[in-house]
Amino acid sequence: MPMSQTFCQRLFPVLPRITEHFGTPFHIFDEQGILDTGEKLKSDFRAVANFREFFAVKALPNPVILRIMRKLGFGLDCSSSSELVLARKNGFAPPDIMLTSNNTSIELLKLAVSNGGCILNLDDITMIDRVPAFPELICFRYNPGERRTGTQVIGNPIEAKYGVRHDQIIEAYRRAKKRGARRFGLHTMIISNQLDHNYMVETVRMLLNIIEMVSAAVEIRFEFFNIGGGIGIPYRPDDKQFDMHGLVKESAVLLRQFSLKHGYTPALFMECGRYITGPHGALVTRVINRMSKYREYVGVDASTMSANPRPAIYETAYHHITLLDLEGRPKHGNEEVVDVVGPLCENSDKFAKQRLLPKAEVGDIMVQHDTGAHSPAMGGNYNGWLRPQELILHTDGSIELIRRAETMADLFDTLKYEPKVLR
Repeated sequence: MPMSQTFCQRLFPVLPRITEHFGTPFHIFDEQGILDTGEKLKSDFRAVANFREFFAVKALPNPVILRIMRKLGFGLDCSSSSELVLARKNGFAPPDIMLTSNNTSIELLKLAVSNGGCILNLDDITMIDRVPAFPELICFRYNPGERRTGTQVIGNPIEAKYGVRHDQIIEAYRRAKKRGARRFGLHTMIISNQLDHNYMVETVRMLLNIIEMVSAAVEIRFEFFNIGGGIGIPYRPDDKQFDMHGLVKESAVLLRQFSLKHGYTPALFMECGRYITGPHGALVTRVINRMSKYREYVGVDASTMSANPRPAIYETAYHHITLLDLEGRPKHGNEEVVDVVGPLCENSDKFAKQRLLPKAEVGDIMVQHDTGAHSPAMGGNYNGWLRPQELILHTDGSIELIRRAETMADLFDTLKYEPKVLR
């Protein structure tokens, strides 16, 4: 779905002034939109006792964004040493941080249990003996195998590299208990950008069944279960919105049934990233070329690999596009079918393929919608192109630079080193 009308109304009229001051390209995020979405999520889940969101840092790892999450009362979901350090540096305490490991190194496990630790979510049964100081609270990521289907992004569970197998899950908790764990959680994430709330309801049902099975076998009680992220946003104009009310209502019923049967209710956690920030970001570029080959091409001053890799990586990825004239007015009519491309020596460097757009002229401002999650975070330096700056539109209307653009000096700094030769 295109950016919200309120975001467009506040952003578009001032974009010419912003582009003149900061230059292009840049990502810009809408503080008010992020806050509104976060508050609505909390409001929606009031019917579920002890609900908590752990924002997926991988979606948008910027300190200013993380501080907004702390203001909302959210925790953070981390998946690397850098994300864990970023969380700690921005004031998140051990109970506010969940580290979901994958192919985890000893170094990361040591970091995870240092400085008061975090909620450690282990991805494989072999990791149990590798944790240097086993925490009191432990969680496992569950992979249901052929019991569920997945998506292009994560893959079918039976083929995915994530999670403890169904036939291992009881033994995992048994071993954790022997190592000293006394508090327990359960996690899964087997879907990405899901717009059908029924899938997530069935995930709640599945995890409650696993809790029941493990509890009976190992004689433990679960503090929480985490249904992961995976809740999608409507990138395309005709995509439907995720039915959050339906998920809450049906989850509350399942939790009440569990409570009546077992005498307690485990807390429900989520780790949405895309849902929280995705619709509240835009990539702003400028048209620098018109090219006619066997197709018509519009060239912009950013590359997919450095600024928004999603369309280059995922065949089905789509970002709505608005063209603005030099006065910041959206262009309409006089449409043509074009590919929107960057400058890479790579034919996948296309932000849009065969897209019907108003006729673009050199100098026009191009806005790609819904880039508030994963788009800047996945950027790299292929061909030596540099990652763009990041801005935020604050609630008071001010614009702040929250990450400067990369420079060639940044790129070349890793080539400065003390010579080391093994002979």
